Amino acid sequence: MAVGRLRPPFQDDVQHYQKLLARHARLELIEVREGDGVHRRLPERAFTSLLAIDGRAYDSRAFAGFLEERRQSGRDVCFVIGGPYGLDLEDADHRLSLGPLTLPHQLARVVLLEQLYRAHKILAGEPYHY
Repeated sequence: MAVGRLRPPFQDDVQHYQKLLARHARLELIEVREGDGVHRRLPERAFTSLLAIDGRAYDSRAFAGFLEERRQSGRDVCFVIGGPYGLDLEDADHRLSLGPLTLPHQLARVVLLEQLYRAHKILAGEPYHY
């Protein structure tokens, strides 16, 4: 789930990773407007992970392990990316950091999707080194 609409040039990259991820996981991208109730759009029973600079950072293998733990728990994971002004979900189950740099929210979507793809390749025992 992401606040704001995806715009070029990021649309092509998001579509690329959606296509790659399709053989590994079910993926649904939900866009909400700034100020719309993000809470109302969160899937029921989903494990909610908010992207936040103060969240937990992982290397690629540890992130793959995190995803596998979520899969074993039987709950869907809903990653939430705030808009240009950020977002605070106090009741999020988890806070994820993509690193100490502040990324534009649209670029954060691309980076998250790439990392999800990389993690699924690791879990499948397939090479992915770049």
